[in-house]
Amino acid sequence: MVLRNQKDLNKIKRTLAWYNMIPNVIWSILNLTPISIYCFTLLDNKTFYIFLAISFIPIFFKNSFIDKLQIGKTVKFYKILSVHLINEVAQNGLIVNNLIKRKFADHKVVTNQKSSIAGLIRQTYIFEKFHLLLFLFFSLTMTYAFVHGHSAWACIILLTNVLYNIYPTLLQQYIRLKLTLFSKKTNRNASA
Repeated sequence: MVLRNQKDLNKIKRTLAWYNMIPNVIWSILNLTPISIYCFTLLDNKTFYIFLAISFIPIFFKNSFIDKLQIGKTVKFYKILSVHLINEVAQNGLIVNNLIKRKFADHKVVTNQKSSIAGLIRQTYIFEKFHLLLFLFFSLTMTYAFVHGHSAWACIILLTNVLYNIYPTLLQQYIRLKLTLFSKKTNRNASA
């Protein structure tokens, strides 16, 4: 299918949104259910609201500050941590992109245009801030659970925090690094 008009682009966007909804719903149900149960059954309302308010702090971080939180400087570092494997089953990940390519063979996630790369990089900052917000909430709740002798709950929240927040945060850093390298390579090829 050759993309010729806005109607075709809109069809791809709608299809992509549907495909992305599946991993989002699955990961959210698996990882938000335990902490929701804990908060509604064992966390008092006042503490919940305090934790929630504190957790919004990362939303106000500047992108330059987020860059300082990046733990790896090379793609290889993130591959050692198996971050690239998370990208297979994540939103806009390998599986979703392969499904889109089956239906729209000429669709490209990243183009050589600076605006395409810049838009995707901006998106990584938004996703990273979201997962940092949740990381903070999960961490505060996990600490509360440990302090109050709810060790099993604390361990479950720790596990879900790693799966739902730490790895997705690392994934955003990995994607941003790959996009930056792709952009540099594209710029070198264009000026050659």
